[in-house]
Amino acid sequence: MLEFFMPMEKVPTATHQMKKVRMVKGKPSFYEPTEVAQARQKLMSHLAEHKPGTQLTGPLRLTTKWCFHCDTLPEDMDWRWKATKPDTDNMVKLLKDCMTATRFWKDDAQVCSEITEKFEVRAKPGIYIKIEVLA
Repeated sequence: MLEFFMPMEKVPTATHQMKKVRMVKGKPSFYEPTEVAQARQKLMSHLAEHKPGTQLTGPLRLTTKWCFHCDTLPEDMDWRWKATKPDTDNMVKLLKDCMTATRFWKDDAQVCSEITEKFEVRAKPGIYIKIEVLA
């Protein structure tokens, strides 16, 4: 099992879903807008600090908890569920792509089970990650 927290003052909200397409010489060409490229770079930088010594093998379970800073929480609350964008499936896709690129595993197809949650928090914004080998 591998478990860590990546503290971030501002958790990226740009997602894999935000990729764009443009026509170049009559053919479609896909590209990442600046916001997505910056989110990818931020995630890769933070992930590099936690990369395992050897790539994880076999089936995996990925648990992520996305903690977005929120100044408007009532005084008696430390956190609440975040029921607004970005969508969890789009957030985790970009993260898994970054984890593949930083060699946590060979292919994100190894992730057989996912638990993704998102919160608004008063303190400690960032992303909690736990990876479990299932077999």
